Amino acid sequence: MRIPYYHVNAFTSNPFGGNPAGVCPLQSWPSDSLLQSIAAENDLSETAYFTKEDGFFSLRWFTPAMEVDLCGHATLATAFVLFSEIRIPDEEVIFETRSGRLTANRCADKIELDFPSRPGLACDAPDALIRGLARSPQAVLRSRDYLAVFETEAEVAALAPDFTLLAGLDCLGVIATAPGRDADFVSRFFVPKAGIPEDPATGSSHSTLIPFWAARLGKRGELELS
Repeated sequence: MRIPYYHVNAFTSNPFGGNPAGVCPLQSWPSDSLLQSIAAENDLSETAYFTKEDGFFSLRWFTPAMEVDLCGHATLATAFVLFSEIRIPDEEVIFETRSGRLTANRCADKIELDFPSRPGLACDAPDALIRGLARSPQAVLRSRDYLAVFETEAEVAALAPDFTLLAGLDCLGVIATAPGRDADFVSRFFVPKAGIPEDPATGSSHSTLIPFWAARLGKRGELELS
């Protein structure tokens, strides 16, 4: 079996920047074990696989260690491949995924993604989370991931997590966030359970970050990652 492979750096206009993703177009679905082995060999935070269906594309994402239910940068990378390399004529791509229907629209020189909102619910901070971050957040919320809210951007930048402790939490990953100096907020995303100690730029975490900060800041609008 020969599988085409594209390496795409998402969320950047600079070579070697952004968050790299692998993208593999498929004619049919091979075994999950093969998909996982390819993703492990690629050793990127995510490798995306897609097949063309009747009116949509079926899309899945694998980290080096597991399949995940949602990934922003690999979805953006897949849309880029479809628009720029495979050169489909459509202005909108519809993806069917484990997180439901996602869309990507071609808008001049940009691609806009429509992702689900996953607001976090306030919860008690697990001891392993506090010890794993080695710093107590102001608040902790839970969606797919734990959202640890800190007072300052400097606190988030200074985090040096114990990834072994964070990998044992009952969630996929840990989002650390705080108000930003030159932006509305800053964030970092730790996913050691999925074989990714820290993801450089994470679209799926913003499904939780955006509703949190929109409510806190009283803002509405679109997110642009750069």
